[in-house]
Amino acid sequence: MTTAAPSTRTAQVAVPPGKTRRKRPGKDDSRLAFLFILPAAIGLVVFYFWPLLRGMWLSFTSWDLLSAAQFIGFDNYVRMFADPVFWNAIRVTLTFVVLNIGIQTIVALVLAVLMQRLTQSTLLRSVILSPFLVSNVVAALVFFWILDFQLGIGNQILAWLGLDRIGFFTSESWAILTVALVNVWRHMGYTALLIFAGLQAIPGNFYEAARVDGASEVRMFRSITMPLLRPILGLVLIISVIGSFQVFDTISVTTGGGPINATRVLQVYIYENAFAQFDFGYASALSVAMLAILMIVTFLQYRITRAGQTDLN
Repeated sequence: MTTAAPSTRTAQVAVPPGKTRRKRPGKDDSRLAFLFILPAAIGLVVFYFWPLLRGMWLSFTSWDLLSAAQFIGFDNYVRMFADPVFWNAIRVTLTFVVLNIGIQTIVALVLAVLMQRLTQSTLLRSVILSPFLVSNVVAALVFFWILDFQLGIGNQILAWLGLDRIGFFTSESWAILTVALVNVWRHMGYTALLIFAGLQAIPGNFYEAARVDGASEVRMFRSITMPLLRPILGLVLIISVIGSFQVFDTISVTTGGGPINATRVLQVYIYENAFAQFDFGYASALSVAMLAILMIVTFLQYRITRAGQTDLN
């Protein structure tokens, strides 16, 4: 009597005691991932890290672009700390940052709350975001024409109302505020959408529980919205401050740093030293100083606002 061999479908290979069957290793995609990352990594090194290191080196040299750079040590930094125009540029830059961030954040927060509470219209969001699609140069030119002292429609309206004309871009007391308002007009929609996204992440049951307890809209905004919106507000402030320190095109098109030094921010002063006076060593030292200021301000903002933490548990 013979017995049939076990079917190949049900047959199993015996595994010795104490040993486990090895799984076939999966396909290694690390090379493919590296190939995808490589172009971006090359761009980061070529256009960010190398210029950063070269700029730091040039800050210790005297270089006019036409001759070889000569190492002069800390002379550029000594000159910078004794330069009254540099300190005036710091003051003007900080004034612009405070005006721009203060007005822009308040307006954007109001717009974001209105979008959340009153309407969910995609068309309205598009309209609010539309100024951000306009370049800084175009926005600056348009407002420069609108607010022109003689021919601008803004001053024409003031004249029709019987008010004195205002030199929005030619007056020392109005110039930096006007530039800040132009920047606010262009960026408030983008900032409002960022804050609106943060509002959407707040659970609605918090507001429902507060209404049951009889809390008013103002109390809910102060006790629920603002604390839970803190991380996104911290992020928005960090992004806005970095962008405000780097303002250049709006001022270059409208005032050119004037009248006198009323709008000569640090970025404009760096450009003037580099491309008007061909003093690239001193301009590099100013750029390094700006980098240090931004790093300190960003670190303090991150710690104060606790942007990396959330109260949602």
